Amino acid sequence: MKKLLKLTPMFLLLVVLSSCSSVRVAADYDKEADFNQYKTFAFFKPGIDKAEISDLDKRRILRAIEAELLAKGMTKSENPDMLVSIFTKSNQRVDVYNNAWGYGAWGWGGFNRWGWGWGPGWGRNSVSTRTEGMLFIDFINADKKELIWQGSGTGYLVTRNVEKKEARIKEFVAKTLEQFPPSK
Repeated sequence: MKKLLKLTPMFLLLVVLSSCSSVRVAADYDKEADFNQYKTFAFFKPGIDKAEISDLDKRRILRAIEAELLAKGMTKSENPDMLVSIFTKSNQRVDVYNNAWGYGAWGWGGFNRWGWGWGPGWGRNSVSTRTEGMLFIDFINADKKELIWQGSGTGYLVTRNVEKKEARIKEFVAKTLEQFPPSK
């Protein structure tokens, strides 16, 4: 039992850390579209220009999408079957925790209604802020200019370290494009 109590905090920390690194994905598509006919792609510049992120991050996202589509056997073309566009959104998430851990009401040997002593505190607040981002990847029929597939990835962003940011973008794109082409 004591061993279990010692391992519980480490297990909880592992769960928290793994949940922070995951990307949640969703996809929607036109059931009438024949995805076997799409062999070539190009990027849809007017749509990409509207994405409200830095040009560096746009290039990172586009390189990751290109790598994934090439790995799926598609070819980049000047006369494509399919156009690729992106859209991004971000939200600042603020979490406020009010817990009874730490030293407070008993103080550091101070006096309270129970007397002198050490003990847990009450009313300790901690605040954490994180940026949660959403990446939408749109595939558009080049002839009809109709959306045929849309995937989205949602997760927490990394902004301070360039290598980690690039790896996180690749993870967003790879996880999202796992659902393309759709299995009917």
